[in-house]
Amino acid sequence: MSRLRNYLDSIHPQFAKGGPFEKYYAIYEMVDTFLYTPSDVTAGTTHVRDAIDLKRIMTYVFIAALPCVMMAMWNTGHLANMAMADLGMASLDTWRGLVTNLVGYDANSILACMVHGAMYYVPIYLVTLIVGGVWEIIFAVVRGHEVNEGFFVTSMLFSLILPATTPLWQVALGISFGVVIGKEVFGGTGKNFLNPALTGRAFLFFAYPAQMSGDAIWTAVDGFSGATALGLAAEGGIDAVMASGITWMDAFLGTIQGSIGETSTLACLIGATFLLYTRIASYRIMLGVLAGMVVTSTLLNSIGSEINPMFAMPWYWHAVLGGFAFGAIYMATDPVSAAMTNTGRWIYGALIGLMVVLIRVVNPAFPEGMMLAILFANMFAPLIDYFVVQSNIKRREKRDA
Repeated sequence: MSRLRNYLDSIHPQFAKGGPFEKYYAIYEMVDTFLYTPSDVTAGTTHVRDAIDLKRIMTYVFIAALPCVMMAMWNTGHLANMAMADLGMASLDTWRGLVTNLVGYDANSILACMVHGAMYYVPIYLVTLIVGGVWEIIFAVVRGHEVNEGFFVTSMLFSLILPATTPLWQVALGISFGVVIGKEVFGGTGKNFLNPALTGRAFLFFAYPAQMSGDAIWTAVDGFSGATALGLAAEGGIDAVMASGITWMDAFLGTIQGSIGETSTLACLIGATFLLYTRIASYRIMLGVLAGMVVTSTLLNSIGSEINPMFAMPWYWHAVLGGFAFGAIYMATDPVSAAMTNTGRWIYGALIGLMVVLIRVVNPAFPEGMMLAILFANMFAPLIDYFVVQSNIKRREKRDA
């Protein structure tokens, strides 16, 4: 029994177990387990115990995403401050300007860039956390189960895969769709077969394509237009990307336009190192995604095309553009929607790597591709595991025959 429940039982009998407010213990337990270590543990020699519980897993993922959060705020502010300098803007007359005008808009100032970027990222994250959290609590109260810490990770990942200038009402709509349709209708955490964050992002992508895939939204300054690197590549290949002043190192560090937290491959690799060290994420999935991408892009390079410049994009550019690194490290490795078997994880990862290149290169409507590739693989993950298990069963039957 939690500390919070003991306290509530002591102050009013209606909060006691069996009382009229017992169904609301899901909310109390969520707060209690998030702030403290749960006191309900297994005991005895018949139980298998592990120090890694759901709370610690989600905490580790949360920590691993922090480099992307820091880079998201700095890069958003940096690009916005440079755009303002190009446009001759000295201040903002919006509600964000109430804070950013105090520190200025010097693109060379880390503080100015961080504050400006935070004024875009923090509201997006707060709306995601509040709206999504309300949906989680509603379903927990109706069903009478606990609200777990999984949503805190979903909220952070969802906020990082949105453009910086996404309207806050669209943020609320997207996370609502992701939580309700992508997870809760299937029974909640552990029962969803699609990644909730990507489900919400895909809904916004198809519902509002002009805002989610346009050019002007990528830099957080009104009146400034500039295409993402993948958008440039879709038009003129890598030559067009480099002609715009974007180098491979720029793409690797993440000082380019894109979704707010996906641009920096370096920040993603820092998070990947932590996740692999703590054994939270599967290295098989990460390497499978990379291998599938390398093989497919190399094959298309050898085939070539006179009318499609994307056929010539080498694998090392695919790896640093768009949301490839972020998706391979944080989204594809989702333990619920990914494959469960070791062999299945290799296949699942390779399928994502294959699909992302095909979508980027062959399908001219979607220059990104990582989001759709992961959702596509999510649908086939149970089938992949099924065939892997059946193959193991048949192999054992032949061996023991």
